[in-house]
Amino acid sequence: MSTDSVQRPPTIDPAAAARWARLPALPASPWLHEEVGRRMEDRLQWITAKPQRWADWSPLRGGLEAHAAVARRYRDATPFVIEPDPALAARTAQTLSAPWWSARRWQGVQARFDAPPKEGVDLLWANMALHMAADPQALIGQWHRHLATDGFLMFSCLGPDTLRELRALYQRLDWPPACHQFTDMHDWGDMLVGAGFAEPIMDMERIVLTWPTPEAALAELRGLGRNLHPARFGRLRGRGWRAALGAEWTASAVADADPGGDARMSLTFEIIYGHAFKPPPRMALSGESAVSLRQMREMLQRGRP
Repeated sequence: MSTDSVQRPPTIDPAAAARWARLPALPASPWLHEEVGRRMEDRLQWITAKPQRWADWSPLRGGLEAHAAVARRYRDATPFVIEPDPALAARTAQTLSAPWWSARRWQGVQARFDAPPKEGVDLLWANMALHMAADPQALIGQWHRHLATDGFLMFSCLGPDTLRELRALYQRLDWPPACHQFTDMHDWGDMLVGAGFAEPIMDMERIVLTWPTPEAALAELRGLGRNLHPARFGRLRGRGWRAALGAEWTASAVADADPGGDARMSLTFEIIYGHAFKPPPRMALSGESAVSLRQMREMLQRGRP
């Protein structure tokens, strides 16, 4: 493995990432995730492919409203839900399954919670999950395996400029890193190609959120994720730490505020959007080659030798 691939972010502690995955989700999906999902769903209007089956990766954290928006767009397609964490699977099924008396049951195809078919789905939707994965390359590989040939992936995640204000504040206080590093969109494109995807298209935007107090900002951050950096604080922090953080953050907000304006805590979130297709398999045939039944079927359907 090259030195660049070892040092490339994200710098994530696998044990901390596993603990985050096991934590119960909040009663509602985070507002930021829903907003990102809304913007990503709007991008689907430029894609001419009409999936017959699609799968939503961990929608309870990724955004239930976003799930509903994709379901409305592809009303005739069969939706599948893939929840990699068993602790969230039952709750996700309970949340998305409409009771028999609900009008929602008659407004479209109900989500399925069994495994997607072996031939794969035509769209895999993964909103705001990749930046919390301890092994993102392996996760992208899972998405590739769930897709049918010519199917496409739509995903979003946080980028390197995320929480730059909080990271600068921690540095001024000589504290450990405020968050783990986030991967640049060009590196995500390389990982997609490495996993077998074709024609990756990446773009990004920045969303700045503000809050009246540090406490309000921290409360929302807790729903978005965790600091998974291996060099993060190694012990519990008390009231003194919270008071120091609040005082420094408030002072920075006052210094940055316009004359006569309100001092609000602000944080930047860089949002990366990714889109890529799964191309037909390319088999390097030798005198004797092993081809799976699925690959053979796809090659024959394509008219390939």
